[in-house]
Amino acid sequence: MGRWEPDARERLVRAALDLFSEQGYDNTTVVEIAERAGLTKSTFFRHFPDKREVLFVGQDTLCRLLADGIATAPSSATPLEAVAAALDAAAVAFPPGRRDFGPRREAVIASNSELQERDALKRAGFATAMTDALQKRGVPDPTATIAAELGVLAVNRAYARWADPASQQNFADIARQTLHELRAATATLD
Repeated sequence: MGRWEPDARERLVRAALDLFSEQGYDNTTVVEIAERAGLTKSTFFRHFPDKREVLFVGQDTLCRLLADGIATAPSSATPLEAVAAALDAAAVAFPPGRRDFGPRREAVIASNSELQERDALKRAGFATAMTDALQKRGVPDPTATIAAELGVLAVNRAYARWADPASQQNFADIARQTLHELRAATATLD
């Protein structure tokens, strides 16, 4: 495949995941990723600032989708209903064609403490985006923070379920079901 072929970003992600799985994250270089994708090192850096970000592609978009979902929820929506709307909006970031990335991505992250830390920071960004969006709707703290944290937990659990090779459900359905389960679990805390 030539350098002029479309989908360079997707090719880089796939090449990186293949190499990380084959030889480990630490033993893989940006040059190897670019070569595997049939691209140049400079093309890699046009798409990603470093090799870590290949694993976190789209997370800024996901923050925006979550915040926009809350912002566009009906004005009558409760905080958790607004979070459910955020999960629905975020579903576009999880097309069926990317389902196979999940288990490989999670395995690479689990094998490296630096990546685990980066993953935690990215997930904290989800909570901040949702908390801010809820507060803009007039939801006071700590309600906004609690609802946002439940949303992040729902995203994380739903992603794991969605990425399971046996799963056939779409992300939105899984995420809503997961949020419902978490809400029910909070009722047992007293």
